[in-house]
Order: sequence, then structure tokens, then C-alpha cells
Amino acid sequence: MRISLTLLGILVALLKLQWATSHGVQPLSTIDISSAVIALDDGAYIRATPLILGLNGQNKEWITLEYGINNPSIDDWIGVFSPANFSASICLPDNPRTFPPVLCTAPIKFQYANYTNPKYKKTGKGSLKLQLINQRSDFSFALFSGGLLKPKLVAISNTITFANPNAPVYPRLAQGKQWNEMTVTWTSGYGLDEAEPFVEWGLQGEEQRSSLAVTLTFDRNTMCGAPARTVGWRDPGFIHTSFLKELWPNLVYTYKLGHRMFNGTYIWSQMYQFRASPYPGQSSLQRVVIFGDMGKDEADGSNEYNDFQPGSLNTTKQLIEDLMNIDIVFHIGDICYANGYLSQWDQFTSQIEPIASRVPYMIASGNHERDWPGSGSFYDTIDSGGECGVLAQNMFYFPAENRAKVWYSTDYGMFRFCIADTEHDWRKGTEQYKFIEHCLSTVDRQKQPWLVFLAHRVLGYSSCAWYANEGSFAEPMGRESLEKLWQKYKVDIAIFGHVHNYERTCPVYENVCTNKERHSYKGALNGTIHVVAGGAGASVTDSEFSGIQTAWSIFKDFDHGFVKLTAFDHSNLLFEYKKSRDGKVYDSFKISRDYRDILACTVDSCPSTTLAT
Repeated sequence: MRISLTLLGILVALLKLQWATSHGVQPLSTIDISSAVIALDDGAYIRATPLILGLNGQNKEWITLEYGINNPSIDDWIGVFSPANFSASICLPDNPRTFPPVLCTAPIKFQYANYTNPKYKKTGKGSLKLQLINQRSDFSFALFSGGLLKPKLVAISNTITFANPNAPVYPRLAQGKQWNEMTVTWTSGYGLDEAEPFVEWGLQGEEQRSSLAVTLTFDRNTMCGAPARTVGWRDPGFIHTSFLKELWPNLVYTYKLGHRMFNGTYIWSQMYQFRASPYPGQSSLQRVVIFGDMGKDEADGSNEYNDFQPGSLNTTKQLIEDLMNIDIVFHIGDICYANGYLSQWDQFTSQIEPIASRVPYMIASGNHERDWPGSGSFYDTIDSGGECGVLAQNMFYFPAENRAKVWYSTDYGMFRFCIADTEHDWRKGTEQYKFIEHCLSTVDRQKQPWLVFLAHRVLGYSSCAWYANEGSFAEPMGRESLEKLWQKYKVDIAIFGHVHNYERTCPVYENVCTNKERHSYKGALNGTIHVVAGGAGASVTDSEFSGIQTAWSIFKDFDHGFVKLTAFDHSNLLFEYKKSRDGKVYDSFKISRDYRDILACTVDSCPSTTLAT
């Protein structure tokens, strides 16, 4: 059997690959290809159809694999590789004294050969349908026996590709630094030496205008460690952001992504639309969805690991179906759980495209985006898989002063949101603490009565068992510095992720409920309602509640879900917790009050002395 030089490079790569784990939560890290042996079998085969995808402009398509093997086993599996040529010859060495890495990129997904073939073990033949997205390169498929821990390569497929793998894809809207500015971020395979990126946009049905985009990318050396800079590395392509300014509040705008090639031709995306944000203080119906820890999942069932992220597609589905009743989304950390396998960021932006292309999709930084030893993160864990914040900070726009420090404020009509970065120090005296106080203290509560604090790790209150075992019921040192700020500036609601469940407290200050009401609050709260909303998709199996009954905990749910805030006017707010499985409301409360209620003193918010005393 003749073997091409490219295939030979692949075989050598599989023999020598050093396995890089991603700490037990990323499915791709379960594959120990370093133990692979070459077992090419003339009787084994794998074929992929169709050869060309996206002929009608689609950026997501289903393909069919047909395959067979002489000695089938329930452990046989199929890996999807992109680029299709994953030969060692295209890898660069780390330094002159080392050999090139033996595999440039891990499989972008995998599935067992018997997944939809119950007779596979008997017949040795099967077929599989997989969903592929446009990721700037071609694809090939490899059939392995021996399971994930001792894989044997038995066959490699033909290659398939999208008609235009470089096409502009997966737009993500975000609010700019001004209330009347919307940003559009997208990914393509076109660098500035090939094409000029821009957005063509305007009021729906009226004359369109063009706004140029800034372009950035990054290389393997930007990553902090393995697997992000080794087997998890994949070229991110080019990330473009355009700033659409001087928008009229609440009007509908249409837009499409464009690249003007230097030969005068144009590459276009499909047409999208969004509604401009209300101005600060505007009284209109305003609906906000907030959640953390959603991650990504595969519609074709691939990459499933330990029942991880079973709610991700359900959450996405519920948001898409209710999108006409959603104005802005906040994803407060642990975004896609790529954990150093960069191909997963494309998969995630594709998954949320129906949402993020229509409404602002704002993010916060979580441990699985940022944490890495010696990288400047507050925690020296290895949860980011070597990404150390680079992917999150580049794939999404957020209006921070310093993109490496993911703390910022954003106004949406009657709301002021203060978004903290729990992966950097927030304690009193730090740069972030000063930002938080400035964000809370500068809001005009007559115009924006609804003040909301958002962060990834729980800096407030949680009954999660591992917090309770520490005796803190929150992140250690979490609320020591911040609780007086929340109280002083009368923060209505503080919402956190990180813990994969749902919990709501009473209005609370220093472990004491300041209001006995549970569902209908009138007048001053005299404390802050704390909510854990980290169950949007990641596995709930590690976030069980403590058996200790705390006085401040009102409602707990051990399931996947998200929260929604609806501001009807300056005096009435509705909070809802919805489950991802059915979109129904399982917990809710209302706040009804006037401006004078916000002005009233609460504990620790009154001057220590007055003229009366």
C-alpha cells in the first residue's frame, strides 16, 4: 500500500504525540493520541460526503460519513481534523534545539463509530452524520480502533471543505463605550493584506453607509501554556470589529459584513438586524437575560464527556425562541470551556450566532477564560488551559478601558450594570475596587433606578457545598470589601456564576435579611438581593447545596437555567428564573418603589452625624 508524504507525516505524528490534558473537563483532553499505533488496514475505510459545503452561502452543514473495519469494537471512534493536513511537517519548533511539535492541532471533535449504528460490532460497517461549521480550513476524518486511551489509526478519509472557508462569519454585537454606539465583531480568513473589512449598515429600509473595521489576530506564542500553545492550538484567523455610532434609540438597523478584495470584488455575509439601545433613563420596556457557565455543546452528539454541558443547547434554544422578548444578554464568565482547545471558540460563536447577531452579547471573565499560573490572574489555577484570557478578550468586544482587565460599566435605559472581573484582585485599595465604587457611585438613580452588579465567582452569598465547607458561603475574601459598597450605593441585585446551580437570597446585609418579603417588594429593600445563576449549561453534578440551612436563602434549584430582568418603568421591575429544559418560570419576584425609596437611608448608608444630632 503506497503512502503519501503527507500521510506519512501524519503517521509519525500520531506515534510521537505528547498528550496534553485540560484538567478533566474538556472532552478533547480525554484522547491519548500519544499512545497511538499505526494499524492501517486495507479492509478499513472512511468516506465523507459531500465534498463541497456551503454552496448556497451556509456556514453550517451536515455531512455523512461511511466507514468500515475488519475487527469492529465498541471502542472504535472517529476524529474530525481541521486543517485536513495535520502532518508534523507543517509545525514549527518551539526553539532551535527541539523538534517540531508532532501534531499541530487536536481533533476538533470526535464520536464513537457505533453511536447511531447498533449493529456495528457485528457488521463492522456504519454511517454517521456530523455537523460542521465554517472554520477557515478543510476537514478530514480518521477512523481509530483501541478506544481513546490506546488508539490505532486504521483509515483516513478524503478531504472536504466549505466553498469559501475564509468567509466572514458569526457576528457578535456588543454595546460600545457610549450608549448610542453598537459594535460588531466577526471572524474571517481575510487579513489586511488581502481585503478591507467593513460593515454596511443603516436604518431599516433606508440608505446604508459603511464603517471600516479594525482587525487583529494572535499567534501561538501569545498563549501561556499547554494545551493552548501545543495540541490545542488552532489558527484563530482574523477578528474584526466595527463601531456603529450615533444610533437613534430603539430604532431597527440592518447590517451585513463585507470584505472589499484588492481586485475590486466584494465578499458579503447575509443581512442581519438589531434594535439600537435606549438612552440612559429612557422609560420603555427593557428585558435583560443573565447567566453564567453555559459552554458549548454539539447538535450531532459528539464530544460528549461525563454528561458535561447537557443544558447548553437547551439554554441557547430557549433564548433563540424568545429572542423577540430579549433586548440584551450578559454571559458572566465560563463562556465556552475551550480550556486551551481553540477550535471550540469558533464552535461557540457559531452556536450563539442567532442570538449575538441580533442583540448585544456582553461577557464577563471567568476562571476557564483567564486563570493560569504566573500570568497575572488572581488565582494560580490552570483552568484556562493556557489561554490566560487571550481568546475571550479578542473574540468578544466589551467597553473596558483595558482589554486585559475585564471590568467595565454599561448603561441600558433604566439599568446601570457594573461588571467585575473576579480573576483579578477586587479588594479595597486595588484598581478594580476603585472602578467598582466609581461605577456604583456615579449612576443617577432618578434616571437609572435599577443598579445591578455582575461577576463570575460568587462574591456575595451561596449555599454551594464547597463554599459552605470553607465556612465562607462565598468566595474567600469575596464580600469583605464589597458588601459595604453594595449597601452604601443601594445595589438592587448582585448576580454571579461559577456555581452551577440557581439560588436567590432575601435582601441581605452582613448575613441578615433586611426585608421579610419573598416575592413582592415595595419601597426600600435596605439590602441587596444576591443571585447565583451559573447553571446555563455546565454540569450541575459538582455544585450540590450544603445541608446547612441559612436564614438568607429563599429559593434553590439544582438544574440548568437562566434569569431574566424586565423593567416596565422607573418604579416596577420583574425578576424571573427560567429552566432551560422548557423555558418556564420557576422563581420570580417584583420590586415596586419610587425614587424617594432609593434616597432613603439604609444600614451603613446614612451619614454618621447630622445637624439633628
